[in-house]
Formats: sequence, C-alpha cells, structure tokens
Amino acid sequence: MPAYRTGDFPSHRSERKAGASGGGLPDGRKRPGARTPQGFPHSSPGRGRGNRVASGQELPHIPGGYHGGKPSGNGRRFGKGPAGDDPLSALRDKHPQGGIAVEKSSIYEDIALRTEGDIYIGVVGPVRTGKSTFIKSFMETMVLPRIDNVYLRERAKDELPQSGSGRTIMTAEPKFVPEDAVDIALDENTHFNVRMIDCVGYMIDGALGQLEGDAPRMVSTPWFDHEVSLREAAETGTRKVITEHSTIGIVVTTDGTISDLPREEYIQAEERVVEELKELQKPFVLVLNSVEPRSPEAQKLRRQLEERYQVSCLALDCANLTQGDIEGVLRTVLYEFPAKEFRYTLPSWVNVLEPDNEIRCQIYDTIYRCTGQISRMRDVKQALEGLSECSYISDSLITSMPLGEGAVEIRIMAEDSLYYTILSQRSGIPIRDQADFLPLLCELSSIREEYGRIRSALDQVRQTGYGIVMPSRSEMTLDEPEIVRQGGRFGVRLKASAPSIHMIRADIKTEVSPIVGSERQSEELVHYLLSEFEDSPEKIWESNIFGKSLHELVNEGLNNKLYRMPEEARAKIQETLQRIVNENSSGLICIIL
Repeated sequence: MPAYRTGDFPSHRSERKAGASGGGLPDGRKRPGARTPQGFPHSSPGRGRGNRVASGQELPHIPGGYHGGKPSGNGRRFGKGPAGDDPLSALRDKHPQGGIAVEKSSIYEDIALRTEGDIYIGVVGPVRTGKSTFIKSFMETMVLPRIDNVYLRERAKDELPQSGSGRTIMTAEPKFVPEDAVDIALDENTHFNVRMIDCVGYMIDGALGQLEGDAPRMVSTPWFDHEVSLREAAETGTRKVITEHSTIGIVVTTDGTISDLPREEYIQAEERVVEELKELQKPFVLVLNSVEPRSPEAQKLRRQLEERYQVSCLALDCANLTQGDIEGVLRTVLYEFPAKEFRYTLPSWVNVLEPDNEIRCQIYDTIYRCTGQISRMRDVKQALEGLSECSYISDSLITSMPLGEGAVEIRIMAEDSLYYTILSQRSGIPIRDQADFLPLLCELSSIREEYGRIRSALDQVRQTGYGIVMPSRSEMTLDEPEIVRQGGRFGVRLKASAPSIHMIRADIKTEVSPIVGSERQSEELVHYLLSEFEDSPEKIWESNIFGKSLHELVNEGLNNKLYRMPEEARAKIQETLQRIVNENSSGLICIIL
C-alpha cells in the first residue's frame, strides 16, 4: 500500500542572524553550518504532523508509516498504569526483554539530530527560582569537561552566571553562557554546538531589586533606545530568549523551599511562561527546584504540575545537580519533540483483504484516529492505549523508537482465531486451527494442480464450444521398439500413446409446462412471473410452482435429458473422435436414428 502522508513537520532550521555569534572554533573561524536560531518552527495539532502509517505487512509509513521495516523484536508493551504514575516511566525504564530506553551515549546525539547540531538551551521561568544555579551546575558538570581547548574552557568558566540565595534578583539581563557557542565532541562521529541562555525571568511579588527607593529600577537594554524598568526589560528579554535564541526550553520553578518566598508568589509567572512556550510549540520541560526533591511533598507537587500543564516535570535540587540529573532532563526533553513519523507493521494477511473489508477498515480507522491525536513523542503511550479499543487488535508493541528521527515503529497483532475465521469464510470450509488447515492446504494443492491441467480447455469450451486437455508426460506410454524393413533399408518404429480429454459444449433445452387450470389462472401465473422478472431477474428462479422452485423444475428437466444419453452412443462418439484424431480424417457423416 503506498505511503499516505498527512503532512510534514517543518525542519528544525533557522538562519543565522547578522552579527550573531555561534559555533566558534579555537582559531576564530566559524564552524560550517553553525548558526544562532532566530526561532523555532511552529506546528499545530491539526497541521504539519508528519505522521506516516505504514500498512499491510507494513501498514503504510504513516503518515504515517508503524512500520516501514521488519520489527526488531526488542519492543516494549505499554499498558495502563496506576493513576498518577509518571507518564514517561514506561518509556524511560529498561524492560527485561528489551524495552524502549534512551542510552546515555545517545542522548546528546539524538538531541543534536533534532536541533540540527545546535543545542541552544533557553532557561526561563519566574525570578528567584534557581535558573542561574541550574545553568552553572549544568555547565560545570556536562559542558566544561568536554571543551578540549584550555583557553576556551577557562573563558567559558569565567562567563558562568552568579547565583545566590535569598530574595534579591541576581540576573539583570539575558546572558549567553558561554558567550559564543562551543563545539563539543561527544565521540568521533558526534559533534554539536552548545550554549545556554540565562534570563532575568518574569517578576514576582516579594523579589528584591525591582525598585530603587520607591521608584522602579531603570536599566538600559539593546532592545530600546531609552531606559526602561527592570520589569519591562526582564519580560522583553525572557520573550526574546524563548522565541529567538533557543531550540529547547527548560522552565525552572520552585516549591518555595529554596528561599523564604512562598510557592504562591511564583504561580502566575510560572503559568505565563508555560503558556508562551506551548503557543510556540517549542520542546520544553519543567524543572521543580527543591531543597528536598525526593520528599513526598515535592513529588506530589511535581505530579500536580504535570497534570496541570500537561508537560513533563522533574523535581531536582539545582544547586546539587548530578550528571544523571542532567541526562534525565535532556532525555525528557527528547520526548517533548514532535512525533514526525509512525510506522505500523500489521499481520501480513490484513493487507490482502479488500479495501472495504470490515476488519481491515476498522483496524486502519483505529490507527489513523489514534495517530492523529499524537503530537509529541511522550504521547505515544496514549496511541497504544487507543489501539486496544479495536476488537480486532489483540496487542500492540513498540519495536523501535529512534528519538533523534522523531519516528516510532509499532507492531500490531491480531488473534490467530481471527485469521482462521477469515479462512473459513473465504473457503466455505470450517478451519479452527493449524491441525485443520494443514491437511486442507495439501488437499487443495493437489486439486489446484489437477485443475491447472484442464483450465485452458475449459476456457476454450466457453469461447469456442470445444476444448482439449493435453496429456502430461506421466500419462504417455511407449511401446517396445520394432525393426521395420522398407525396401533394402531398415529402421526402427517407436509407438507411443496417451489419453487426451475432449470437452464439447452441448446446449441443452428443456421446458416446464405446468397445468394450472383455467385460462384466467394461467394468465395470472404469467403476470406473476413477468412481474418477478422485471423487479429482480434472479428472483424468478425462486418462484414457487406446485411446491417446487422454478430452478428445481428446470434442473430436473436438464438432468433427465443428460442422463438419458445411452452408453452405446457415448462409446460410439468416443470411438469416432479417436479415429478422426489418429487417422487425420477430415470428413464426418453422422446419422442419428
């Protein structure tokens, strides 16, 4: 079945802004292909979803396509978990038989693929949530150790943002960390540019540093030709970071344990930044900064935020981030990228059913409906749960999930009993299982071989009225060779014989003349038969005449004539055919007594 494409996601590309920095090499040259994003492609749930559904043996590459290829066999089943479970837990955890999990070595490679080699992380959120602390920990743990050039490493270290506790705002303007994106080599084949963007964040009540005396604190910014208040500058800078300078976003908020500011002060600014990122359809995650991220209170709030914003949330202590914490954030971001392609593999027999077959239609409709609701990689579990609503689908299984490509490969399974039910309906022979199917297949195979010999003769009979079945080699008989003399010369005579089958079409005529009584009754019967013929020509054969259908009456007349042909007449016709064929006779006189 040809691939059906519902649309394509825009590629994650953006042009370099004039004069913008990014991708610098040690000697000052620009790395080929490096660029500073001006924005991120928008996509909407109803448009731009490059899903492909592969069908048949491989249900289309959906547009969807789950399967453009054979299943790898290392899939993971997804089932409904208890309410409140982490929606990504099934994706993150390793299954004993090989589940879907992102290996540490591939996290950066996958993100580099999704961002075209430019990993620009915009860290946003309300003020005094620990954004600068997060960036500092991230850089010290993941980026600085991977910068080979000592000079660039020391320079990047000097550019780390300041962080501190309390109510005082530490960041006054957006800051690129490092100022120029640095080229990181994960291995011989994986290189990417990385840079983090720090911002002031949206103001909250209770944060210090917004006022100078009783007047708003005024600052100069590159976006205005006059001084503006710190609040206005912070909001403008935060929007710039979100819309123009980042390929992925990290929203940092807090439960109120990192300072003496209560949790309630952050909610309004938190909602605002989350909504703006959602409107842009930019991949992002929510980080809940807490002094005790593993506490029941922090975990409860994390689940509430996930349910409220419908986005992944991780509870972390930004001042004490580990490499595992950071990799968990990046891994989670990967599941927030758009799902570009679904490839479905169906049981091979589904694709050979007619397009209007009920089973095929229901399976395809379910796949298209479930796939059409998915926009992010993290929503794949939802698609699998929806597939189970189809009574003809017994199970579904993810066999591959290359996050860097944004593709998902899903295998659809059906009960064996459904397959044998279809076989029974098509063949008219009850088939319950393999024990019934195998001997029947052998029997039908021999019948097919036999029919193959006479098929062409039957076609000839239907077209010309006469058909011949040629003998096979196994039916040929060779007599013993004989020495013959012809004048003064000798030779060998070889005789062979073989049966041939001659089929002759003979049109047989019969008539049915029921005596129904008076002339009026006969006229009524004629009118009745004619009306039946006009409404439905086929239905006239079922007309009841004296307790029998017209078909039965006609069939009796035909059979009587066919079986009345004498055996002696049949033998004479056979002998006549043999003489005509063997003696090359072209003349025939037939006298019927």
